[in-house]
Amino acid sequence: GSGMPLLSVPKEVAVGTAMLGIAFATGVLAGKRRPPTPGTHAGTLIGKNSPLWQYILDHSLREHPILKKLRLLTIEHPWGRMMVSCDQAQLMANLVKLIKAKKVIEIGVFTGYNALNMALVLPDNGRVIACDINEDYVKIGKPLWKEAGVEHKIDLRIKPAIQTLDELLASGEAETFDFAFIDADKESYNEYYEKCLRLIRKGGIIAIDNVLFSGKVLKPRKDDLAVQSIHRLNEKLLRDSRVSISMLPMADGVTLAFKL
Repeated sequence: GSGMPLLSVPKEVAVGTAMLGIAFATGVLAGKRRPPTPGTHAGTLIGKNSPLWQYILDHSLREHPILKKLRLLTIEHPWGRMMVSCDQAQLMANLVKLIKAKKVIEIGVFTGYNALNMALVLPDNGRVIACDINEDYVKIGKPLWKEAGVEHKIDLRIKPAIQTLDELLASGEAETFDFAFIDADKESYNEYYEKCLRLIRKGGIIAIDNVLFSGKVLKPRKDDLAVQSIHRLNEKLLRDSRVSISMLPMADGVTLAFKL
């Protein structure tokens, strides 16, 4: 690891994140890429401009200086709002540490903020298999992976994620992963989930992003395949006896599925 200290986030950083509403997105599209849905925002219960939301950031967010650097770079990108929310990324890293994870899968990398975040807490021999189909965005984060001293922990696979997951299964890596983060094209969510479930060990965690999809899951339109797909997976997860679950109203909604 880099051995750099965690720093508390100054108010201007938190304000930058909250006010711009950029870190709270509809998810990185690792499969079929299209512009993000406009108007997505932080928190389904607390609006991104709420003083209470600001209080949460001021009193819980700690951000490694190189993570901050990457977040500020990502914000400048036209699709910057596709980045995972920083408070959610912090929770993912805490979960990775909690279960002493060594092998992690990330589906949907974008500029690599969340991959860097998880790599920072993994042991030196830990690995993030980072799946995306677009290398252009990752080029923003790659130099910072190196600067943070964790480049060797991130195994970037630029190809359709389904292909990478199938290759991992074919090479005998079923039940050897500890943690998976799914944040890519919504139409493929069910397939990502099923393959990750086979790759994750018992006691491992699958985190599924954008499960509330800006509230659109309440009334999924018939022509909105992304929302339909998320809603169907949400209904399936409720009844899935292979996992225990928690659905959190954080950022755009994240479900944690713990493999039994």
